[in-house]
Amino acid sequence: MNTLDVTGLRTMFPSLERKIGKYPLVYLDNTATTQTPRQVVDAVDDMYFNHKANVHRGVHTLSQEATALQEATRLKVKEFINASKTEEVIFTRGTTESINLVAASYGSLLKPGDEILLTVMEHHANIVPWQLLRERQGVVIKVVPIRSDGSLDMEAFANLLSDRTKVVSATQVSNVLGTVNPVAEMARMAHEAGAVMMVDGAQAVAHTKVDVQAIDADFYAFSSHKMYGPAGVGVLYGKRHLLEKMPPWQGGGEMIAKVTFEHTTFAELPFKFEAGTPDFVDIAALSSAIDFLNHTGLDAIAAHEQKLLTHTTRRMIAEIPEIRIFGTAPGKEAIISFLIGNAHHYDTGLLLDKLGFAVRTGHHCAQPLMHALGIEGTVRASFALYNTIEEADAFVDALRRIAPMLI
Repeated sequence: MNTLDVTGLRTMFPSLERKIGKYPLVYLDNTATTQTPRQVVDAVDDMYFNHKANVHRGVHTLSQEATALQEATRLKVKEFINASKTEEVIFTRGTTESINLVAASYGSLLKPGDEILLTVMEHHANIVPWQLLRERQGVVIKVVPIRSDGSLDMEAFANLLSDRTKVVSATQVSNVLGTVNPVAEMARMAHEAGAVMMVDGAQAVAHTKVDVQAIDADFYAFSSHKMYGPAGVGVLYGKRHLLEKMPPWQGGGEMIAKVTFEHTTFAELPFKFEAGTPDFVDIAALSSAIDFLNHTGLDAIAAHEQKLLTHTTRRMIAEIPEIRIFGTAPGKEAIISFLIGNAHHYDTGLLLDKLGFAVRTGHHCAQPLMHALGIEGTVRASFALYNTIEEADAFVDALRRIAPMLI
């Protein structure tokens, strides 16, 4: 496994060169969104300046070029996550829309009393769509708790599964705790119970190799902007036999085969679920982000981020007695959610920002998890491939500096 040339990689991200006041920016908000390398921005520019035309159906050259670039990205996504067919890859606006699509479309096939199984660590995007379905369809939502280290209580998961369970929808990686859930095992157990498995992969795809066939996920969702790509693009993977029986969730152009005022027939997959003009510019640029990740190497990225996580966590615990870290499960991803004593997370984040550190504060769109932890929110530092040990050390030094001001 190659060691990352972090110095070289950082030159691809001009944003990392800026200052916050008199301090150099240390960007530790990668769980919310990653920075974007030059080649991805160049790909966006190229689309706007040289290939901008609406995709599909156009006979002119620009439309044919834009269509080819979009569909080339679909093929690249298929290979990136090891889907079996390109028509199983649907473009959306993000993970949130992908989950809403499944909840609205597959959910319409459910009956009152059918059960949806979620975990307490879910992002609101994997809670609210199912609650909306509950209001429409009368389904029942059940919630799997976590253990004290932030790992999922798999015994409780097994006990909550039943022949009434129709959907298990869970995050692969907690955006708060960094916990990596055993989604392949969960999918196996869900299938044995007769349920389908939906995986929120937003926090996984930029940090680890994803193989949807090995997981045996029925649906898998992720966002471009969390994997060094442009904003406004997401992906939903779905097994073809499930997508084929699901009704469209939006109507309009592109998703139709024939329309009359009396009747409409729908397009084949994947276009049945891609109503309207897609974000073909940013979809094409997503291809460059995937190339960037593949060239850098996900194994090397994971090793580097784990080194940062271990080093930073060790120093925080050893040198800041008041530190409270939430999420200590083995094998967690490089996310550290913490509080300094009982100091408010916002105050900590504000002081860190004054020193140049970009961290996230609040409930991180995971209020039920915060309630389970008995807190209102945390400070969250999350690492990416361009972060350095020097930045990690500066971060801990900053925490040591501000801790006396907060306690």
